[in-house]
Amino acid sequence: MKRPVITRRAFLKLSGASLAAVAGLGLYARWLEPHWLEVVRRQLPINRLPDRLAGKTLAHISDVHVGPRVANDYLVSVFQRLAALNPDFVVFTGDFISYHPGVFAEIPLAFQFFPKGRLGTLAVLGNHDYGPAWSHPEIAGRVVASVQQFGITVLRNQVLEVEGLQIAGLDDLWGPQFRLAPTLAALDPAKASIVLSHNPDTVDLPGWSGYHGWILSGHTHGGQCKPPFLPPPLLPVRNRRYTAGEFLLAGNRRLYINRGVGHLLEVRFNARPEVTLFELTAA
Repeated sequence: MKRPVITRRAFLKLSGASLAAVAGLGLYARWLEPHWLEVVRRQLPINRLPDRLAGKTLAHISDVHVGPRVANDYLVSVFQRLAALNPDFVVFTGDFISYHPGVFAEIPLAFQFFPKGRLGTLAVLGNHDYGPAWSHPEIAGRVVASVQQFGITVLRNQVLEVEGLQIAGLDDLWGPQFRLAPTLAALDPAKASIVLSHNPDTVDLPGWSGYHGWILSGHTHGGQCKPPFLPPPLLPVRNRRYTAGEFLLAGNRRLYINRGVGHLLEVRFNARPEVTLFELTAA
């Protein structure tokens, strides 16, 4: 059987089509997907959830990264879209900013539109909120002061109870003020609870004994660029299992990792920006 002959003309056509496909994927990853928000809707079953909270909604948003690499009009559109969902709770799991000297003038431009939960609006800090090398508590303090004026309560190794739901907020793992054990010790095991923690690697640390609920995280951006059927090549976590979505953990705990809204480089592929809208249910 003769081997088929590929003519020069056919080869050039095939090469041109391949280059066009690659260019198309590049344009998609650069210009479309970074701003193609997905609203993920799912249930959040919680142990000992008060009857009055069953059916209430909790919106989870993460990794906004206010700064020169994320367009402000895009962030405002995301915030307005989320506000239109009328969530009962809004929780934010860190990285308000990508630090640069002028970022504190930019925070109000976006966060004046940040959606508020009818029952509560709470947040924790991420590593970028600590500035260069994640080592500047004074920058983190300014971030907290800047966003609190827009009705956002930032939990720093603290627990706040809202309508019978305990919400624990851990400071960032890579920052200098992370305190796991004292924060979890402040939870009443007889009451419903969730934990907010920017970096999902925190779930593998010792100290979770006695906690049997959800941990909501961000930080990974879903890898930002994820080849089909393969793990992302770059993930800022030790446990590379933690990409995005739900994970069952030891001790009857569950982890949910939000893919985030913003980006460090304005490119995403197969990892669309995400806002999660949970419906609270009794476990």
